Amino acid sequence: MMEPLKENISSHQYFIFSGFSELGALKSFISIPFLILFFVSLFANSLLIYVVISQRSLHSPMYILIACLSFVDMCLPLILIPNLLLNVLFNASGISLSGCLVQMFLIHMLGACQSALLVWMALDRYFAICRPLSYHDHMSLPRFLRFIIPVLIRDVIMVSAVVILAGKVLYCFRNVINHCVCEHMALVELGCGSTAINSLVGLLGVFVVTVVDFLCITASYIIIFRSVLRSGKSSAKAVHTCITHIIVIVIGLAFTLTAFLAYRMNSLPNAGRVFVSIMYMFLPSCINPIIYGVRTTEIRQNILKMLPSYR
Repeated sequence: MMEPLKENISSHQYFIFSGFSELGALKSFISIPFLILFFVSLFANSLLIYVVISQRSLHSPMYILIACLSFVDMCLPLILIPNLLLNVLFNASGISLSGCLVQMFLIHMLGACQSALLVWMALDRYFAICRPLSYHDHMSLPRFLRFIIPVLIRDVIMVSAVVILAGKVLYCFRNVINHCVCEHMALVELGCGSTAINSLVGLLGVFVVTVVDFLCITASYIIIFRSVLRSGKSSAKAVHTCITHIIVIVIGLAFTLTAFLAYRMNSLPNAGRVFVSIMYMFLPSCINPIIYGVRTTEIRQNILKMLPSYR
C-alpha cells in the first residue's frame, strides 16, 4: 500500500502557471504594458552599458558599477518577460520542475547580485568622500575581488539552499502555480507535508542577503553625510551621486514593500497580486537606468552627444 502512495506523492514533475487565468479573454491585454516596459528596459540598459564601455572618461569604478547594475537589470526581464508573454498570449503556461528550479535560481541570484552591487556602490562613495587619497587603492581590482568573491559565495550558497530545498519538496496535491514565474513560495506552497524548513531558509536568505546588505548601505551613507557635515568639505558632486544611489535604493524598497503588502491584502484580486509581484521584480530594471542617465551628469552628457540634434 505504501509504494503506490509514494509514487503518487512524487509524481508532479510538470507545473502550470495560472497567474492571470481569472481575467479570461482579457488576459492577452496584460501583455501590452509588459511588452512596452520590456523594450524600455532593454533599450535603456543597453544604451547605458554602451555609453560606459565606449567612453574612456567613464572607465572609473563608479561608472563601471553602474554599468554592471544595468547588465543585471537587463538580464532579469530577459528571464521573466518572454515566459510571461508566452503564457498570456499563447497559453503556453507549462514548465517542468527542473526548468522551474533553474528559473527560480536565476531570478533570486540576480536579485542578490543587485543587492551586492548597491552595497559596493555605497562603499565606492564612502571611499571617494571619506578617504579620497586612498580611493584608487581601495577600489583597485584585487581589493574589489577580495570583497565581491565572498559576497558572491554567500549569495550562491543561500540561493542554492533555497532552490535545492524547493526541489526536495513532494508536490502531491496540485501542480498549478498561482503565479506567472517560479517564485519560491508560490511553488513551495503546492507541497504536501510540512514546508516550514523552506520558509525558514527563505527568511534566513532574506536576512543574510537583503537585510545585511541594507544595513551596510545605510551605515555607509550615514558615515558619508556625517563626514561631509562635520568637515564642511565641498563634495557636492559626490553627494549628488550618493543621492542618486539612494533614490534607486528607495524605489527598490518601495516596490518590495508594495509587493509584500499586496500578498497580504485579501481584498486584492489574485491577478492584481501577481501583477504587483511581477512589477516589483521588473519595474526597477526600467527605472534605474533612466535615473542614472538623467541624474549622472557625465553619463547624461555622453548620451546627449550621441544625438544628431545635440551635435
